[in-house]
Amino acid sequence: MEFMDVVKKRRSIRKYKPDPIPEKVVHQILEAARLAPSGSHLQPWHFIVVKDPETKNKLGIYPWAAEAPIVIVGCTDPEASPRWHVVDLTIAFEHLVLAAANFGLGTCWIGRLYSDETTKKVLGIPVRMKVLAVTPLGYPAQIPEPKTRKSLSEIVHYEKF
Repeated sequence: MEFMDVVKKRRSIRKYKPDPIPEKVVHQILEAARLAPSGSHLQPWHFIVVKDPETKNKLGIYPWAAEAPIVIVGCTDPEASPRWHVVDLTIAFEHLVLAAANFGLGTCWIGRLYSDETTKKVLGIPVRMKVLAVTPLGYPAQIPEPKTRKSLSEIVHYEKF
């Protein structure tokens, strides 16, 4: 798919088919996240791929999200990059969701910035780490209509605000 087609077609999916995702595709999606830029090239991110249904149900996420074949948990290490870790994980996670869309897979970015204790406990994530985002990953069972977006003239300014 052309890049702008991927950007235009990506949606937040809340209903997934149970179809398995080829490991090669999962690997390429994670590779896209790994290649994301980061402040001072510190790469403070970690991704946990969860396939086990029992584990997914214990994460404290929406039931519809746990029904996807895979749930990916995005963590960041504030000690590795005290200033930029949140931004860095955010950029990497966006690479991940766009790569998934490129392969015809659905995602739904679920922010976990202030509710990560359950997820950390279930997955054995070190105390110093922050869970910032979770996404289900799977083939969409439904694709919502596109939402209205503001025009460029409403959000872009040249030289001054």
